[in-house]
Amino acid sequence: MSDGRVGPDPDDPSRVESTDEDGTRDERLEPKQGVTGGDDVYASEVEGKQYRGTWYLPLRYAELEESPDSDEYPEEGTGGSFRLADLPRVPRVGHVVGPSAIMLGASLGSGETLFWPVLTAQFGWMVFWAFVVGVFTQFVINTELQRWTLATGESIFRAFARVGTYWPWAFLFGGLVSLGWPGWAAGAAQVGATALGLSGSLTVLGFDLATWKLVAVGLMALIWLSYQTSSVMYNAVEVFQIGLLFVAIGATLMLVGVTGSWVEFSRIPDAAQSVGSLPDGIDIAVFLGGLAFAGAGGYLNLSQSLWMREKGYGMGNYQGRVKNPLRGDDPEPIERDGFTFRPTVTNLRRWRGWWRVVQLEHLLTFVVGLLVVAPALMSVALRYAPGTTTDAIQMWLGDVVPLLDPIGSFLVFAILFVALFTTEYAIVESFVRNSADALYESYGREAGWDLPKLFWRLLTAFCVWGIVIILVFTSPFEGREPFFFLVVGAAMSGVMMWPYTALVLVMNTTRLPEHVQPGWGRVAAMWWASGFYGYFSVLLVGTTLTEFGIAAFETAPTILGSSIGGYGLWAVYFVVQAYAVGKSAAGKRAASGTVPDADEASGWFS
Repeated sequence: MSDGRVGPDPDDPSRVESTDEDGTRDERLEPKQGVTGGDDVYASEVEGKQYRGTWYLPLRYAELEESPDSDEYPEEGTGGSFRLADLPRVPRVGHVVGPSAIMLGASLGSGETLFWPVLTAQFGWMVFWAFVVGVFTQFVINTELQRWTLATGESIFRAFARVGTYWPWAFLFGGLVSLGWPGWAAGAAQVGATALGLSGSLTVLGFDLATWKLVAVGLMALIWLSYQTSSVMYNAVEVFQIGLLFVAIGATLMLVGVTGSWVEFSRIPDAAQSVGSLPDGIDIAVFLGGLAFAGAGGYLNLSQSLWMREKGYGMGNYQGRVKNPLRGDDPEPIERDGFTFRPTVTNLRRWRGWWRVVQLEHLLTFVVGLLVVAPALMSVALRYAPGTTTDAIQMWLGDVVPLLDPIGSFLVFAILFVALFTTEYAIVESFVRNSADALYESYGREAGWDLPKLFWRLLTAFCVWGIVIILVFTSPFEGREPFFFLVVGAAMSGVMMWPYTALVLVMNTTRLPEHVQPGWGRVAAMWWASGFYGYFSVLLVGTTLTEFGIAAFETAPTILGSSIGGYGLWAVYFVVQAYAVGKSAAGKRAASGTVPDADEASGWFS
């Protein structure tokens, strides 16, 4: 594809065809006349349907022309040059649904089922504004995480490594701290055991184990086994998660109807006056956890880049997928350095089409799904557990369920179990996929490691680790129920979102060429996102240090009134924010007018 032609050429020597073990052909289908009229921007119906699984078009990487060092192509940083290939034609939104559905599944068992319902029960709709803000803020962050992969095919961790090889290691550590505790598996097991009346303990190999622990171990084993059903690891996750989502969403809507809790929605307008304020006595850790998980949050969000590569979005269509090393011997190379496209008019129009599809897929799946499910569960919690003083799981099981009829009780148990299990499933998937990619790009590739084998080994190790944690620690752990695991992980996820939001903002405005950079509207939205998560991260760090007896780091929400160390934390916040704003604005100005016809691809919120 080095001759500048747009659209794949069956006779191109760089084009390779292969067939997966499951029969999926990895080849580009030409548009059919009469279906799209030979459109060179949008894919035909036949071509678009190939994305309903995952689609990979292998190219002879070494034979492709390398991108020159110019303003029209991404900056190489510490990596090598990109290879030139045309951007694939644009499919319909319905053909590429998948990555955002997994993200929605990751969200249901965290903020939408636990954090926000318990916050609403405690403080009413006064906190609802923060949930809505959190959802739309994560919409912007998640789609910006997709931008580099859409434009180059590289994962976000490879992009981070181009900035500095220490960044993947830093986020890997943060992911381990925030997601290394099997809180959702413990929560799902506790709910399942209670629903089935399996209280008490059983003796196994001479040890007395709580019944919920045995259920939790079974769930972790089930997650591991599910990956063995497909030759492409991602495909198994997508199928299982979408199926579980239908169950959770359907049961939630039925619960609202059975309980009559829809009447609580009439009180939402009265809470409009509380926008921007926090109720007295709110737990900052739980609140930041809610903000992080007004969506998926933290380390989970970084998976959006990897899932879209596996699905075949944009230039990711030319990158390989992570195959199951136990099924077949047809590996697909994840190239060290990705791809980029010449800024021809057709490619620029394709980029604009792809960007519209990416945003719509995330908006219609992730955002709409959250705005339907979460308020529904908030209304039930507010109606049946107003002013609760318990944690979220105990609120549902101890406050709400006893007040419901058998149908309502069954629906609550079903929703909690499925939501917590979908989240645990997504957490295992996200942690393993992110960590495998971070390790591979930081060290493993140069050491000759095989990415699919690394993925499989990490999957096995992480599931075993979760089982060990579940079995070793008692419940309650140091007087705390499994919800304790969730609060710790969620708060850490919120803190992690601040640095990577700022990093992605700077990276996308200084290292990508003009025609694929975010528009000024999105840049401003990312300024907000960085400031939003940074502010609450400083509050959390200050509060946590104060609780550990280090009063010098106390931070006040109004900033004024903080302790000496607290002012130091706020100073760090303002320095980071000023750098991100200044660097991104300078990057946008420097790129302006450097690519002819860039307006074919760009826009205010592009």
